[in-house]
Amino acid sequence: MNAAGVRMVTRSRSQGSRARPRRGGEEAAPLQRGEASGGRKSHSRVKCQQKSQRVNVAYEASDGEKGEDTEPLKAPGWEPQDWQQQLVNIRTMRSGKDAPVDQLGVEHCYDPSAPPKVRRYQVLLSLMLSSQTKDQVTAGAMQRLRAWGLTVDSILQTDDSTLGTLIYPVGFWRNKVKYIKQTSAILQQRYGGDIPASVTELVALPGVGPKMAHLAMAVAWGTVSGIAVDTHVHRIANRLRWTKKTTKSPEETRTALEEWLPRELWSEINGLLVGFGQQTCLPVRPRCQACLNRALCPAAQGL
Repeated sequence: MNAAGVRMVTRSRSQGSRARPRRGGEEAAPLQRGEASGGRKSHSRVKCQQKSQRVNVAYEASDGEKGEDTEPLKAPGWEPQDWQQQLVNIRTMRSGKDAPVDQLGVEHCYDPSAPPKVRRYQVLLSLMLSSQTKDQVTAGAMQRLRAWGLTVDSILQTDDSTLGTLIYPVGFWRNKVKYIKQTSAILQQRYGGDIPASVTELVALPGVGPKMAHLAMAVAWGTVSGIAVDTHVHRIANRLRWTKKTTKSPEETRTALEEWLPRELWSEINGLLVGFGQQTCLPVRPRCQACLNRALCPAAQGL
């Protein structure tokens, strides 16, 4: 393709003449001080990525230059009305960091002094326990498990009855006993006691869903693989009309959000909206009068 027949069109999300394209798979802060495994640190790399600016470049060829190798221009995609101001308002309401998820979420449930492989296993188990369970109950179960000995080997050596007693009263605890034992056996046999480092392999484990997999990738491996959507994120995204059409499941909501939400926000959205859902945008009787988005939220207009 010759230069005379090509016009470069640059679209940037932020100002500045030295903006660089952001690579897919942007990393979030891993388990502890940048350590994903073996003590290797990634401070400089993460810092560098945070400074980079996002630029999308497409090429528009003249009529005589169009061919198979020409990348067509993409029209600006859909995005929700007022979403940026809504996000600013939610950040303001969440600035106290005093929701249950801020103190008892998965980032606070593993033993920071344990070896990296054990920490990653504990992250995965805390996520498995958290399904359909309040953070306070999950944190209590994790404390009992850690006191018992929370490693792959110790769990496999624990009988089902004792394991059930340790994790009760998490939701569906009988099923979770089965899933934890099955998953622990797979981790020992196939991964040397570690957890998989991909979403595809994680969701193949018994009792592990997409939300758990994306959170495990972020917390255990320091990799942003997608938006972790639970019932809070699913509910709030639909109330704010952050999806182009009403979605019926968290996984459908994840796909809809990832189509327009800037990737640099993916790692923030889960904790931000979960805490907002725990304190203000409640499932039943949301506290709209106390919400800074009451004039911008479509759902609040009908209340």
